[in-house]
Amino acid sequence: MQKKDEQQSVKIFVVKTTTGQERTVAKLIAAKVEMADIPLKAILIPDTLKGYVFIEADGSHFIEEAITGVRHVRSRIPGLVSFNEIERYIVRKPVMADLGEDDVVEITGGPFKGMRAKITRLDKSKGEVTLELFEATFTLPITVHSDYVKLVEKAKA
Repeated sequence: MQKKDEQQSVKIFVVKTTTGQERTVAKLIAAKVEMADIPLKAILIPDTLKGYVFIEADGSHFIEEAITGVRHVRSRIPGLVSFNEIERYIVRKPVMADLGEDDVVEITGGPFKGMRAKITRLDKSKGEVTLELFEATFTLPITVHSDYVKLVEKAKA
C-alpha cells in the first residue's frame, strides 16, 4: 500500500528542450540546482523520447527557478505527468518477451543494421534470435543478440 501512496505523491514535471540537447540541459539544471540549492529530487532523460526532460520536485515554482536562463530549454509543459506515464522509460523490458517465431523485425546494430528479417528460431537461454533476411538474394540464417532487433510486425496467428 505504501508504494501506491508514494506514486500518488510524486510530482513530475516536463521540460521541453532542443532535440539532442537533453543531456546538456540536465547537466546545466543540475549545476544550477547545486549552486542555488533548489530542492529538486530527480532528473530523467529518456533515451527513446527526444526533446523532453522529466524533473521531480515538490512544486512548479522550483522547476521554473531551475530552468530560468538555461540554454536549450524551450518551455515547461503545464501540469503534471503521472508516474505510470513515464514508468515505461524507467523500467527496461527484455526484448525477448515480445518476440516470437515468424515475427518480422528490424536489425538495429551490426553489419545488417536497417535490414528487415523474419525470426526462425529463439534461444531464450542465450538471448539470441536466428533470422532470415528479406533483402538477401539467398536464404542465409544469421544469429544475433536480441538487443539488436526491434519488433516491426507480429506473426499472424
